[in-house]
Amino acid sequence: MSGDVVYGTHPVREALRGRREVHAVHCTRRAAEHVDWLPQSVVVESAERLTELAGSSDHQGLVAEVGPYPYVDPAELIAIDRPLLAALDEVTDPHNLGAIARVCEAAGADGLLITRRRSVAVTPAVARASAGAVEHLPIAQVENLADLLLGARRPGLWTYAADLAGDDEPYDRHDYRDGTVFVLGAEGRGLRPRVRSSCDAVATIPMRGHVESLNVSTAAAVLLFEAVRQRRGG
Repeated sequence: MSGDVVYGTHPVREALRGRREVHAVHCTRRAAEHVDWLPQSVVVESAERLTELAGSSDHQGLVAEVGPYPYVDPAELIAIDRPLLAALDEVTDPHNLGAIARVCEAAGADGLLITRRRSVAVTPAVARASAGAVEHLPIAQVENLADLLLGARRPGLWTYAADLAGDDEPYDRHDYRDGTVFVLGAEGRGLRPRVRSSCDAVATIPMRGHVESLNVSTAAAVLLFEAVRQRRGG
């Protein structure tokens, strides 16, 4: 088999419902008998064969052959009226990218920006970690995130560098009812200095306990759902 795959119950189901072309669905006999949303043209395989196709044993009896991931143009996301976006600066962990994509889709964000280099792309593991959210969420790859943020400046669009340990304004003191881009850094290192300085403001998430920081996907959830709360009149 050549090309891309997605595996797992939710990723395969969302691929069938989403924007990506699905060429074939492979499943175990048990899945064929118990999953009622499968197309009629499924290919019944052994669990061992599905593990080979998926490159993982975590397939839950379902693997789909799919077309390349349909990235969008970052300019399209930035041009949306009052967009709600997240931007990731060189995030390399597929589980973090998948979790952030799931948060963005659940919050109703307009899209997700990721750096093209020194970052994880949308892989089968990312699709699995997102529970299929990547099939619905517009995701764009960016060549130079700092330049994009500087070029995106316009009235009604604000970019916020997420900071989990700083002394800047707490995240819930900002107004996110206009266009908003939350910019989050890589695991451990955080935002690169030029990316951080390209943002309009810093949104700090105060840490009240003993641990020093939140996982980047948790930080994205805190910020995005605060913006949703404000936009709904909270």
